[in-house]
Amino acid sequence: MRLALAQFNASVGDIKGNVNRMQNLSIKAFELGADIVVFPEMSVCGYPPEDLLLKEQFLKDNRLAVEHLAKSCPDITIIAGFAEANENDCYNSLAVLQEGQVKEIYHKNILPNYGVFDEQRYFRPGTEALCMNISDLTFGFTICEDIWQQELLDSLLANSPPRDIIINISASPFHTGKIQQRQQILCQCAKHFNCAVAYCNLIGGQDELVFDGRSMFVDSSGHIVCQAKAFEEDMLMADFSTVNNNGGINVKSLKNYKACNSTPIDSIAEIYNALILGTKDYVRKNNFSKVIIGLSGGIDSSLTAAIAVDALGAKNVVRITMPSNFNSPETIKDAQILAENLDIEFYSVPIETVLDKFNGLFSKFDKWTTDGIAYENLQARIRGCILMSLSNQYGYLVLTTSNKSETAVGYATLYGDTAGGFAILKDVPKTMVYQLAEYINKIHHHEVIPVTVITRPPSAELRENQKDIDSLPQYDRLDRVLKGYVEEDKSASQLIEEGLPKTVVKQVINMVDRSEYKRRQSPPGIKITPKAFGKDRRMPITNLYTSDGFNGK
Repeated sequence: MRLALAQFNASVGDIKGNVNRMQNLSIKAFELGADIVVFPEMSVCGYPPEDLLLKEQFLKDNRLAVEHLAKSCPDITIIAGFAEANENDCYNSLAVLQEGQVKEIYHKNILPNYGVFDEQRYFRPGTEALCMNISDLTFGFTICEDIWQQELLDSLLANSPPRDIIINISASPFHTGKIQQRQQILCQCAKHFNCAVAYCNLIGGQDELVFDGRSMFVDSSGHIVCQAKAFEEDMLMADFSTVNNNGGINVKSLKNYKACNSTPIDSIAEIYNALILGTKDYVRKNNFSKVIIGLSGGIDSSLTAAIAVDALGAKNVVRITMPSNFNSPETIKDAQILAENLDIEFYSVPIETVLDKFNGLFSKFDKWTTDGIAYENLQARIRGCILMSLSNQYGYLVLTTSNKSETAVGYATLYGDTAGGFAILKDVPKTMVYQLAEYINKIHHHEVIPVTVITRPPSAELRENQKDIDSLPQYDRLDRVLKGYVEEDKSASQLIEEGLPKTVVKQVINMVDRSEYKRRQSPPGIKITPKAFGKDRRMPITNLYTSDGFNGK
């Protein structure tokens, strides 16, 4: 028996487009000799559909689409994920389509409700297992989280254990280190149940999330036999036989199909590919043709531009430099060099005249000064206004350039450099920004981002001789505090016990806590760490809790 895993880029809400892709892929799999084709979780409607699931017609359309898919491909067994309405309940469901009909439906039993997942808001959990025979093999069907919690899966399959193959359809979003977790879970599951595992994961960008694919077959000994491509559509196929001395099932990857890559996973390469896919899909799926970026000559805007070009092509990226008297000749030159290296459309719009006009207007107000932070932020807001006006005129999407470290501590200007539609680097710490810049130069085999941009001390250039370290700790230390406090939910005392300076810990935590209102008004960005701002980390804006803890005094 031949089984195909078809990981494809489903779009949320595009039921017709998704089903058309599934039809074409089913026909392709059949022509290649497949008996069964497996699609990812929620492949019919895309994942996560969020409050679309509250619309009655959306759920009806899901069911109609599944029935249409079954009738259009009667010669092959199809496993597809969809949202199902059953009386007054909604289920995250898997359909087994055979001979033009919906033969069986399985409801996801274990609904994740942590991090970016809100499944208990929308779905009722299933209560029964689904095992069935197909071509003399016994299949057990699971959906994503079902396979991550082995004790609960044990209980679910206790009365009808799968003898041969567990199929798991998934929409598992990417973050650094996730693939290793997945592989470990799947291999443990295969060994525990002494049967093969066929895992099919979604790919593509959906708002903040990126799905990386890497569908795989695991044999009964817990060995990954073959794995599909990362961050790309792919169809992985394998032949199955009941002959196996280990009491399980033998899986052989077909010739001419990608075998499992056993080389170490480069986390920076993974992150780069996630940012490329996330950017490409956000722009494409929201019907933008071009993006526009404010180019300062600094590391963040340079990296944002380079990623945008790799994702969208040079002809679809427009760069605007908006210098003032505080911008150094070196950064102005580097902005020009970068634009030439990337071969992108480039304009210079000096803001000094506009700044003077605004300053004259505000001088009417008592205590207005050019020495304070308001004057610095005014420059950023003028630049934001220029970018948004050009966006308005030409329909370009503005890409903001702030990284996670700056976003965390509020080192950004509301309605200034936070103004825009999408933030590529929103979840990328500053230390990783430098690693990505060096990686881009490496893979392009030449200096795309000028080395002076990488080596120059970072500065907002909003006043004379300004440096980031005037306001912030060194970025390597800042990022250590942020990882502990934001991603790992550690307290101030825990971070101090780990050897971080007390004054730095207190300073950073205070900045993080008081900047929530800024983050809430900032554009979405691509999740690449285990805990990103937004859906992952949801803190109240009005929040009087401090990291000092309760001491009873």
